[in-house]
Amino acid sequence: MTDHRSDGLYDAIGGLEALRRLSNTFYRGVLADPLLAPVFADFTPTHIEHVAVWLAEIFGGPDRFTTELGGHRSLLRVHLGLAITEEQRTRWMELMAEAVHEELPEGELLRRRVLEYFDWGTRIAKDVSASPAGTDLGDPGPTPRWGWEGLQ
Repeated sequence: MTDHRSDGLYDAIGGLEALRRLSNTFYRGVLADPLLAPVFADFTPTHIEHVAVWLAEIFGGPDRFTTELGGHRSLLRVHLGLAITEEQRTRWMELMAEAVHEELPEGELLRRRVLEYFDWGTRIAKDVSASPAGTDLGDPGPTPRWGWEGLQ
């Protein structure tokens, strides 16, 4: 499959269904991983759907995370107090790379752009996670968008 750069990333990825498959595959690995499972101690199956909806919005799909689930600030808040280590972030990226390879369409640029988003986003999550739960994050702005050229 080609990268279809005339399409947005959301369409090239395969839409919400592909992002649900990606999230399911990824979290199956995370929950079985001794390093990462403790970070997701409060994990529920709805988490997978919320992540898929977040990713859909990030990659140019519907803005349901913003309109239905609290938007960018809500996503950042759930990371407060988790104290994510660099080792955990790196392992998270390894498992996500495996899930991307398994679930997303072939295409070097497509997969690279998706993984670049995850690298960028996990660095932010790690930074936010160092602050205690309940920290006032201020206004982080709208949900970011990620396209063929990276952060838009």
